[in-house]
Amino acid sequence: MDLTAIPHRLNEATGLVRAVIEVPSGTRCKYSYDPETEAFEFDQLLPEGMTWPLEFGFIPATLGDDGDPLDIMVLSDEPLPVGAIASVRLIGVLEAVQTEHGESLRNDRLLAVTEETHRYAGVKTVEDLGPKFLEHLTRFWVAYNDLRGRRFEAQGVRSAEEAMALIRRQPGGGPFAQAESAPKPSEGPDRGATH
Repeated sequence: MDLTAIPHRLNEATGLVRAVIEVPSGTRCKYSYDPETEAFEFDQLLPEGMTWPLEFGFIPATLGDDGDPLDIMVLSDEPLPVGAIASVRLIGVLEAVQTEHGESLRNDRLLAVTEETHRYAGVKTVEDLGPKFLEHLTRFWVAYNDLRGRRFEAQGVRSAEEAMALIRRQPGGGPFAQAESAPKPSEGPDRGATH
């Protein structure tokens, strides 16, 4: 089963959504999901002394400006294994522009907390993380992209509502709009559309 195509199950009342974990926190290894092989491929290694600060993955059934599913960083009490599907609560989004070979595009990072948590139960909004946490998170992405010859510029941190808007914003309102609250295929005008 292609994990990029499973329903994301966005619940706008609670901010809960599904996330597929590609990279556990605390590791130097970067894995990426390949829909063709339906497997996670090891594709990068961070230098000594640099590790992934949070769980990193994607929201299934979405499509970002870079052509990949929307990226998400997740605060979790324990590292989650590669390939885990976690129910997470959105708390905000780090809006960013990534530049490579002179071409710039939006490459935002949604921020969330696992639904099951003790340590982060009090984190309700991105502001609850504090400015130092967000500064360090931004520095990670700047350094990570610099290692790959890209420039990463944070444009700001926005609310969970903005994160949900990114999930809802799908090409033509087609098959990627798979939230539980979305109309059933027989109810919508795009029932025969493919993207």
